[in-house]
Amino acid sequence: MKIRPATTADLDAVVRNESSSFSTPWSRHTFLSLLARHTVIFRVAEDDEGELIGHGIIWWVFDEAELANLAIAPSARGKGVGGSLLDVLLAEVALHGVLRVFLEVRKSNEAAHRLYRSRGFEAVGERRNYYVNPREDAIVLQLDFDVDLSRAS
Repeated sequence: MKIRPATTADLDAVVRNESSSFSTPWSRHTFLSLLARHTVIFRVAEDDEGELIGHGIIWWVFDEAELANLAIAPSARGKGVGGSLLDVLLAEVALHGVLRVFLEVRKSNEAAHRLYRSRGFEAVGERRNYYVNPREDAIVLQLDFDVDLSRAS
C-alpha cells in the first residue's frame, strides 16, 4: 500500500470511494476545492496495483484540526488502511503546530470508534441528529497531542 497526496487525477476514484462509503457523499467539486487549500491535508491510499482504496482529509486553524473525511473502499476495510491513513494525517498535521484534533462519527459506527480509540481519541460530546439518511446522532471525539504526541506518529 502507498499513501500519497491527492491530485485532480484521483478525483473520479475518490468520488466513487466516497459514494460507496457514505449515504450523503461529498461532491467532486468539494474535493476539488480542497486540493487548493494550504490548510488542508488530502491523502489517498493505493493498493499494490495502483487502485485507490481510501482517502482522508484533515484541515486546521491555528492549533486545532478536524478530521473531516476518512473513507476506505469496502474491499479494503479491516486491513489496516484506515489506520495507516489516519496515522499519516495526524503526523502531518502535528507538523503544523496542531495540538488538538476533533472529529464526528456516527454513534453506530463501531469499527470507526475502535479505530479512533486505538489512536487515543476520546468522546467529548454528542451532536443530536447530526447525520441524515439515516438520521443519527454523532459522537464528537477529541485527541490532544500535548497529552501524548507519540500517538500521532
